[in-house]
Amino acid sequence: MLTAKQQELLLFIHHRLEEGGVSPSFEEMKEALDLRSKSGIHRLINALEERGFIRRLANRARALEVLKLPEAMNRTSRSALVPSVPQLAPKTPSQIPVAANDVIEIPLHGRIAAGVPIEAMEGQTMLSVPAALLGSGDHYALEVSGDSMMEAGILDGDFALIQRTDVAREGQIVVALIDEAEATLKYFRREGAQVRLDPANSAYQPQVYDSAQVRIQGKLAGLLRRYN
Repeated sequence: MLTAKQQELLLFIHHRLEEGGVSPSFEEMKEALDLRSKSGIHRLINALEERGFIRRLANRARALEVLKLPEAMNRTSRSALVPSVPQLAPKTPSQIPVAANDVIEIPLHGRIAAGVPIEAMEGQTMLSVPAALLGSGDHYALEVSGDSMMEAGILDGDFALIQRTDVAREGQIVVALIDEAEATLKYFRREGAQVRLDPANSAYQPQVYDSAQVRIQGKLAGLLRRYN
């Protein structure tokens, strides 16, 4: 059995998903249920999740999925907007809408040089990123160190959002791992049997390596910058 507030919140979430495909924010839920604080919403969400009525989508800060509705609904003015159905068909990943203001957490792997190569993948924390900045595929982030890509708009202290891939096209900005030890962010070029990694700063020279020395670990998908 759900409490009246749990039912009201479940119906509100369900209606918003049906209406626009976007989970309501905690502030919107608080206002809709006329609660004084968001802590009450957190408790209701946890209760609905424990009872199997909703599910939080992995790596997304506020995306929710309604798994089922109670068989007997309390017919309030709000519930009249929603048909009473015992079970909703589960959605496949491709059917789950991503809200424009949705946030995804991706691994943040150390610092990467935009000058000369330095060690990367120094450990792992998580970085919250607007989903709209990322496309399909698996992603991670690296903090940029150096100024050799400044003419491409990539500055020291920026967070480079990287799509994992081991292949790259001519002219793409990639994460290149050199001799399995150091990584750098550069334009990717081929010169016969060699690879040329070009900076975007006239003060730096291209880096040329044998193809066997270089392994592509991803390509640039987006950029985050903090202003203090």
